Amino acid sequence: MGSSNFAGWHIATAQGAAQRRGFLGLAAEQSLYNLLARTVELEVLPSAEYHGLGVIPWSPLQGGLLGGVLRKAGQEGGRSADRAQKLSATQREQLQAYEDFCDKLGTEPGTVALAWLLHQPAVTAPIIGPRTADQLDTALKALEVKLDTDALARLDEIFPGHRPAPEDYAW
Repeated sequence: MGSSNFAGWHIATAQGAAQRRGFLGLAAEQSLYNLLARTVELEVLPSAEYHGLGVIPWSPLQGGLLGGVLRKAGQEGGRSADRAQKLSATQREQLQAYEDFCDKLGTEPGTVALAWLLHQPAVTAPIIGPRTADQLDTALKALEVKLDTDALARLDEIFPGHRPAPEDYAW
């Protein structure tokens, strides 16, 4: 059995209740998690890891923003141009730095975003939703990408994450 969008304390409570009843408990947690949405690093990931749950991130490309939206806006126009137009200055700066870094790696932005997730503790596999064969190919390439410590550090610079709670906000 799995959960979706549980807080860390929900996971702990569910596992405790299952243990008291002699049940297996949760096996997986499905949460919003990607380079732009990292709040699950505060409590959900540590709880999932502690309790032995696999994490299955949904929206791993943040609705396409991590799939090269700025590059696509310049090339294709249409939906990508509309999305790029709506970005705040901060988001545009982050995404430009990200897309430039992906260019330096020689890897598509969507592939890097998925590969990054696969490097995170407790993550078993992201939920992908390709609409085309090309998008599926791009996603599958993430299985072959190995990000070294320098690459992971650069991604953390562009998209700062969280330390587990309470260290992130208490001291």
